[in-house]
Amino acid sequence: MSLEINHLYKFDQNYNHPVAGVDEVGRGCLAGPVVAAAVILKDFDNNEINDSKKIPKKKREELSSYIKQNSIYSIGEASVEEIDKLNILNASLLAMKRAIKNLSSQPESILVDGNFKPINETNVFSIVKGDTKSISIAAASIVAKVYRDKLMVEFSKTHPEYKFENNSGYGTKEHQKALLKFGISPIHRRSFKPIHYILNNKD
Repeated sequence: MSLEINHLYKFDQNYNHPVAGVDEVGRGCLAGPVVAAAVILKDFDNNEINDSKKIPKKKREELSSYIKQNSIYSIGEASVEEIDKLNILNASLLAMKRAIKNLSSQPESILVDGNFKPINETNVFSIVKGDTKSISIAAASIVAKVYRDKLMVEFSKTHPEYKFENNSGYGTKEHQKALLKFGISPIHRRSFKPIHYILNNKD
């Protein structure tokens, strides 16, 4: 193990096992659901598991497959409608709660990335910047990111003008130009400022 990954592994040893790591992806997007993953690693013998944001796309996909083969994992989502109704923070917590509940085996400890707990239980711990500290949260960040990116590729087939296959729903310049040209799609988050602005400034 590298020194950095050894640090991630050691962090999880402070908690009762089995440990589940939980992370979400897609909070800052203009389109698509927010997705969370919960991962209980069975095999820690991989020195490449790290925060998904630090890993190139192809390697993320490889690691996601490895993690899923060597873990108990689940996915939770909150829809665009739920995001607009609840706000993005509460929708993110809902997605994480669903991921935890969807696990086929419940862990002794649950480590959640961020400041907030999706479930108010004594064995749930919120870890700020957890994807850079915990190997289980880092694994969850990879699984969630790869899952959501593939979901957005599927959305791009029915909404090709927004190039979701490239931007995953984030507000890139290309994406924002497409919004101004084509308007919004059914999977755009109407409560988000750029979308809200377009809806309220129609001629």
